[in-house]
Formats: sequence, C-alpha cells, structure tokens
Amino acid sequence: ACLETRFQVAAALKEGHVTPTELCQRCLALIKSTKFLNAYVTVAEETALKQAEESEKRYKRGQPLGVLDGIPVAVKDNFNTAGIETTCASNMLKGYISPYNATVVQKLLDQGAVLLGKTNLDEFAMGSGSTDGVFGPVRNPWSYSRQYKEKSVPKSHSEDKESNWVITGGSSGGSAAAVSSFTCFAALGSDTGGSTRNPAAHCGVVGLKPTYGLISRHGLIPLVNSMDVPGILARCVDDAAVVLGSLAGHDPKDSTTIQDKFKPFDLPNLTDVSKLSIGIPKEYHAPGLSSEILALWSKAADLFKDAGAKVIEVSLPHTRYSIVCYHVLCTAEVASNMARFDGLEYGHRSDTNKSTASMYAATRREGFNDVVRGRILSGNYFLLKQNYENYFIKAQKVRRLIANDFVKVFESGVDILLTPTTLSDAVPYMEFIKEDNRTRSAQDDILTQAANMAGLPAINVPTALSERGLPVGLQFIGRSFQEKQLLTVAKWFENQVKFPMIQLEEVERHNHGVLQHQKSASFS
Repeated sequence: ACLETRFQVAAALKEGHVTPTELCQRCLALIKSTKFLNAYVTVAEETALKQAEESEKRYKRGQPLGVLDGIPVAVKDNFNTAGIETTCASNMLKGYISPYNATVVQKLLDQGAVLLGKTNLDEFAMGSGSTDGVFGPVRNPWSYSRQYKEKSVPKSHSEDKESNWVITGGSSGGSAAAVSSFTCFAALGSDTGGSTRNPAAHCGVVGLKPTYGLISRHGLIPLVNSMDVPGILARCVDDAAVVLGSLAGHDPKDSTTIQDKFKPFDLPNLTDVSKLSIGIPKEYHAPGLSSEILALWSKAADLFKDAGAKVIEVSLPHTRYSIVCYHVLCTAEVASNMARFDGLEYGHRSDTNKSTASMYAATRREGFNDVVRGRILSGNYFLLKQNYENYFIKAQKVRRLIANDFVKVFESGVDILLTPTTLSDAVPYMEFIKEDNRTRSAQDDILTQAANMAGLPAINVPTALSERGLPVGLQFIGRSFQEKQLLTVAKWFENQVKFPMIQLEEVERHNHGVLQHQKSASFS
C-alpha cells in the first residue's frame, strides 16, 4: 500500500482518502526512520505540520490552491528559506537564516506544497558524490534495497553491510535520496554541471535540468551564475512536468529569466514516435564508460528504432574539450561568487582581530573546506591579468563552439539527443573517497556538463538495474526551451522501460503500519 507518485497522492487527497496532515506525518515518520541515509540536514517539522493543517482546511472548503496543495516536498540546502536555516553544508553558513525565500521555494509554498526540510549536499554544491559537506556523506537508499542486498555478498565476515553502502552521486544527493526513499514526493536540486541528473541516475529517480533562464535563480546561492539552474527531482516524468509548470516563468528579481509567459502543460501519451529523430552523439562513448551502460544505451537506441523513430549517429566535435573548458569557467565564477563570504555581513566570522585582512583570511580558512578553497585559488589564477586572455577568454570561445555544436545538430533535423547520464552505477563510498574531489568531478561531469555550457534542457530517466542491483539512467537532451517535447519523449521511454520500484524494508514496514486502514483504489 504505497503512494508512489505525486499524481496518485493528489488523487487520494482530492477524494479525501488521505489528508494533508496524515501525509505529512507519514513523511516525517519516514524521515526519522531513514535518518541513517543522512538525506536531510534540517527537518522543519513544526512549519510543515502547520502548512499541512492549512492545506487541510482548503481541501475541506473544496478550494485547494493547485496541483501541489498538500504535497510534501524537500529543498536542497543551497536555496534560501525564510525562517529555516540555509547552510550550503558549510561551516561558513552554519546558523544562517535567510530573511527571504528563493523564488522557487516561494512558488512551491504559494501552490500549497508542504516543505518538510532542507537536504544534504556537497559543500556549496561543489562535488559529484554528496560526500563533502560538513554534515557528512549521504547514503544511497538503494544500498539498503532488497535488489542490492540480494546481489552484494560481503567478501568476508568483517566487511559487513556498514562498509558496503554506495554513494548517491552529487551534488544534490540529499534531494535524490529523499525522493528515492519516499520521504517526499518531489525535491529541488540545483544543476551546474550535472548536480541534479547525476544523483538522479544513481538513486533511480527522474532528474530534470531545465533550459537556462526558464526558472528563476533568485535565492539559489550561486556557484556558476552562467550555468546554474534549479533542478527538479521526482519519481516519474509526469511529476517533474507538474513541478516545472509551477516554477517556470519570468521573475523580475532574476534578469536572466525569459520574458515570455510560460504555459504549464500536460504531457500527452505519445503513441507514434515515427516522426521523431533521435541523435546518438558518438563523442559520448567516453573513456571509462562501463560496458553495461554502453549496452543499455544501444538497447535504448534500438527501442526507438524498433518503434519507428529515426535514430542517427551525430557528432558534437568539441565535446572532448568541454570538461577542461568547464573547469576554467566554473572555478573563475566560483572565485568571484565566493568573495561575498568575508565574515562581515553574514555567516561565520573568525575571532582573529589583528587586522581586517587577517580576519578575512582566517574566516575563509575556517569557513571553507579544501575543495572550495582549491576552486577559489584556481579561479583566481585563471583570472590574473597575465592569464585572463589565455584561459578565461579562450574558455569562453570554446564554450561558444560547444553550444554551436548542439545548434548545428538540432538544425540538421535531430529532435532529441540520447546519451548516458553517468559512466557507471553508484560506487561504494569507501571506493569513491580514494580519489580527490577534483578528479571525481572531472570524471563524473563528463556526460552532463555540456548541456549546462550550452544552456539546454536535459533529463535523466531511470532505465534499468545494473548487475549489482543498482539504478542506471540515460539522459535526453532537448532543444532550448522545448521542455514539452523533451518530457514527452522521456515519458514515452519511461513507459517502455518500466523501471522497477525500490524495495526498502523501512518503507514497507511504515506503510504497513500507517496505511493499513486506508487501502483504496488510489494506492498502488
């Protein structure tokens, strides 16, 4: 008896089979029993129950605010939330409470969504494992699933299940784990180089990175202004589309958002794919791509071909320069963005008071971890007067070439690109930390960051389980602002592959207890 998707929950709420308060209490209880996942850094129990109560009154009056009324959601801890701590998983912002809500958070609340809490991440969203924040690593719910437990036999007795758990990917690992473990029905992440799609792939959920400028960044603590977008994590493509409809559109507080009015859409059920042209970029057959994912990618291409779509190999020739180019631009913008954390206005301030300069230095040394400090240093190096032309300007030019590659492919008649999302399934934590963050990020962002450089919409769709019983996802990249087409194709694919449900004993135990008396048609 499990309410899987927002869609099913919305129906149950409307018909009165479950109340917003019951739903909220159930999610809060699940958050407690899955605390070991470390997905949440702050749980806003009191405000969530208040919001659920308000929602309940609206349902009783027959006037819900919209499709998200009463739906429990979670938000990555780099979005500002009024009255709830926002830390970016860093000592620099521990205890910081923002005076305002990020636009996307406000839009969710305006729709009646119930905000359960803030989710864990890599410090300041810099990383691809959700292992580097001050609150410790996030554990992938699939580590505790029946599917993985059956496949993973400990090599020795001492290697117990404690050391066997796998990472969520990052940097929005908390949000992905929260959705995957049923503690909420949708969550916000952010995506600068793949930070929403990467953990979505590892946690077996849908992860959407919208077109740059479609959703407001106001109140998202910036990493790379020219690439950051709020991302959406959900359990099915339809749910991602609904959340997108609630968030998209112009925001006077963010000058990079589109001016045009955004019309929310329902996704059609595609029956005929024969008019579709799917591009398979050969450069995405990257070094390090596991044979398992390669096989799945080919199988997916055949699935489209057999259904009558045109599947063609295409070339994005500048892909091989993109990760280096991304590194230069990313660190340069990070260096500029992190200058605001000086200990004067907000956040951590060092007790050193020899001079202002020494206070700045000590504050930043104490507040930032090695990863953040490393990126600030490289960024400032690339921005030095003698390096500016050779690094920053050159990288901007290469970025333009990368964006043009996509334009050419889409102009040639290709509708959607199909690629892997990650090089492999999720690796065990003990293995992941053997390499430093920079090496890991360079490997893990390789298939995702080009979409950020070109500002294009991209989505991870969970596709199958690996031989180890862990989720593997594939990525669809669409034309700029053509989210409807992208999501429609993703939904068709999702219906074809029928990705299996995670079997989590914690969740099953709970549902048995909480929902025994509520078996109704809307509970699948």
